[in-house]
Amino acid sequence: MSIKRATQIGEGVIRQKAALVKNALDKKAQQIIKDLVDSMRHDNLVGMAAPQIGRGLRIFVTEIRQTTYRKNISKPDPLRVFINPRIVWRSKRKAIGYEGCGSVASSALFGLVKRPASVICRALDKNGEPFTVRATGLLARAIQHEMDHLNGIVFIDQVSTKSLVDKETYINGRG
Repeated sequence: MSIKRATQIGEGVIRQKAALVKNALDKKAQQIIKDLVDSMRHDNLVGMAAPQIGRGLRIFVTEIRQTTYRKNISKPDPLRVFINPRIVWRSKRKAIGYEGCGSVASSALFGLVKRPASVICRALDKNGEPFTVRATGLLARAIQHEMDHLNGIVFIDQVSTKSLVDKETYINGRG
């Protein structure tokens, strides 16, 4: 396992726009993917972006599954690797949902964020092959959250501050 500490909000890379990956198959990109997967799973997250492990490249991973923080997953989604992702379509319909982040005080805060309910994202997979995914629900939310990380945006920039709750309140469903 290759677990990396989650970069926190005060660290510079988290607020910088990430650079395009020139070669998806290069050793550096492949190591970042491995580090992201191992770190995401270790930290009980459903997504993680390269800036969150201190790397300023346009890579993120998602895996919609049950975690310590997400207990009732109605629509699991397998591990996905997104290299140089672009959201090419967003629904007009919005959805409000709780989000947390491994880069905000180690996931101790959760708050409501309004985002498009569905998105279409194009990216390269771990083998450098292009793919397109139409996402709804938690996968759509995770894709948008991780895309924000690639653009130097953290969920608390978009959260309704009156909705912020601590980790225990969120886990116990009182948020």
